[in-house]
Amino acid sequence: MVEPLIAVLNGPNLNLLGLREPEIYGIQTLDDLESLCAETAERLGIAIDFRQTNGEGELISWVQECRGRAAGIVINPAGYSHTSIALMDALYAVDLPIIEVHLSNIFTRETFRQLSYVSMAARGVISGLGFFGYRVALEAIADIVEQEA
Repeated sequence: MVEPLIAVLNGPNLNLLGLREPEIYGIQTLDDLESLCAETAERLGIAIDFRQTNGEGELISWVQECRGRAAGIVINPAGYSHTSIALMDALYAVDLPIIEVHLSNIFTRETFRQLSYVSMAARGVISGLGFFGYRVALEAIADIVEQEA
């Protein structure tokens, strides 16, 4: 049996995890996050394609590549959550289950961070659980994919 592929896509500045605002984002790195996701995926019997970019266009292209390739998407669009209608449109277009995840609780931060266009295309949003949120997101997307298979 082939493991379903889940794209784990990360937006701008997540390459600075461990350095950028550790009081908000913690001291663990993007490599640590990728390891956690890989371990979770192995336990769940799914495959992941873990990526990070600072470019909006590249992130949109990755989303589009998921159509016909991936069974679902876990996405932390970071700052593009609040600004990118183009990313939201791409997520709608791929017609896949999507879980949006944020390390910090965007709903307790600045007002401009409390609106996410990506949330409109997502089945669910996990916010404020730090790295653990990715584990929860992968468990949720694995359940959704299994139920809809």
